[in-house]
Amino acid sequence: MKATSFYNRMLAALLLMAGLVSCASEDNAVNNSGTDNTDELTTFVAGTYDNGNAKTRTSMNYDDGAFFWEEGDKIYVKDDEGMWRVSSNAVNADKVSYFKFMMPGKYTASNTYTVCYPGTTGNQDQVTIAAGQRQDVPDDTRHFGRSGDCGIATATKGSDGKFHFRLDHKAAYLVFNIHTENQALKNCLLTKIQVTADNNIAGTYTVTHGGLIGDGSSKQITLETKEVYGGAKPHTTRVAQAYDEGFPMYNDFKVYMVIAPGTHTLKVRYWIKDYVTNMEGAITKNYPSFTYAANNYYDMQANLDVRSYDSKYYMWDAQQHYWYGYENEQPTENDQYNLNYPQNYTDPNNRWYHLGVGPFNASVSCTVCPNANELSWYAMQGDPRWDNEELWTVMGHLYIGGMWVKKKAHIPGFRSDVSADGSTDMRTTSIDYQNNNLTPGLPGATEIGNYFYLPALGYYSLGRLKNVGKYGRYWSSNAVPESTNNSYSLYFDQSSVKVYNNYLRDNGFRVLPFE
Repeated sequence: MKATSFYNRMLAALLLMAGLVSCASEDNAVNNSGTDNTDELTTFVAGTYDNGNAKTRTSMNYDDGAFFWEEGDKIYVKDDEGMWRVSSNAVNADKVSYFKFMMPGKYTASNTYTVCYPGTTGNQDQVTIAAGQRQDVPDDTRHFGRSGDCGIATATKGSDGKFHFRLDHKAAYLVFNIHTENQALKNCLLTKIQVTADNNIAGTYTVTHGGLIGDGSSKQITLETKEVYGGAKPHTTRVAQAYDEGFPMYNDFKVYMVIAPGTHTLKVRYWIKDYVTNMEGAITKNYPSFTYAANNYYDMQANLDVRSYDSKYYMWDAQQHYWYGYENEQPTENDQYNLNYPQNYTDPNNRWYHLGVGPFNASVSCTVCPNANELSWYAMQGDPRWDNEELWTVMGHLYIGGMWVKKKAHIPGFRSDVSADGSTDMRTTSIDYQNNNLTPGLPGATEIGNYFYLPALGYYSLGRLKNVGKYGRYWSSNAVPESTNNSYSLYFDQSSVKVYNNYLRDNGFRVLPFE
């Protein structure tokens, strides 16, 4: 999603803004559990009515702006002794817009008292924004309470002798609008959403009128999406077990996450699973630094599509790709073979490699590739990171496996005229490079924009497709000096990155400009 789209789509609607008009069905949902003031208990009324407008609720209906208290919700009130007291009753029904909480303690010294809602897992004025959250069904916010939704209010004594309050919520809320046009993904499940920030977005905080106080303890929140149905599955072509593993993506839906307010740069990974093949991987989206304010919810447009790569592999600097003229016979799965591959320099479709003794540069298809010196900088100084989670597709199949590498603008000392040792020009002197010290883990939220992704697209050898999802092999623009058959290329797998001078030009590798 482009940053401009994100900012244009940001919703400034307050979760509990004054004056929200309740719908007719809410008026019928008023819950009067509890009695009026007694010698032992005092009534605190949530959902004060003003011209028919219910004001205080804890879950959200995105479409019409309605908010509701949910089953199990309790409040805490600080009494005349300065002690936090918990309500003796809890909300006992789903989605009620008005509730009488019965409070132990004494409330005679003042006409105003502090009320705190620390979510369903918090205590007194302590709330925990969960690093592990779970939404049970699409388009639903009933998990807010257990995820870290929280609020504080000043309850004021009314003419009826009861204390009335309206919560000011202190968490921020992300709304992931899940959508895809990719037919392959429409046959998949969303299993979780993983948000990583450049600072803490989860942990335990103190709820105050001025906001949440505390440093938090986690920069990452993982929200599982587990679908629960009470009846028949709505899509008969799916296997029943799939619904226990994620939300089907054949329709658009929303997923909601509670986070700590603040200015955050976010890296979001949407985890997708093919329920037939069990292939599971992630689609990564980056959201630039932005201030997520308390009591607000924000649309995070998630138009999901996998990285898609074409089917073209080349012999080194050939005029045409490896299966030109035989596209319908091209092997598209690992270890498949076809005999109509280019077999000598007389190939009528111009698929044979560039002949000649090195050193010399590519002049046809491989002119777009990095030269050998540049490949050495990417391999040795580009902080390569193997990723066995990012999802992509080639030739109609889903795969995972690839390498994140720094863009050349972010590699200190990057040069084209000499290799990574700072002196040797690989275009005229034949040497190899190998990096076995790969950095574990993905780049952080503020760093990932400095990297680009290379999928492990495998290669063709003598008409056979090999190691898609395991190896990446990419041509350079240079023939190896004093060689009639070899050219430099980049090779990587999960444990190393290499620039080799002994790859035969008749291999079918990828041709790609690097960033």
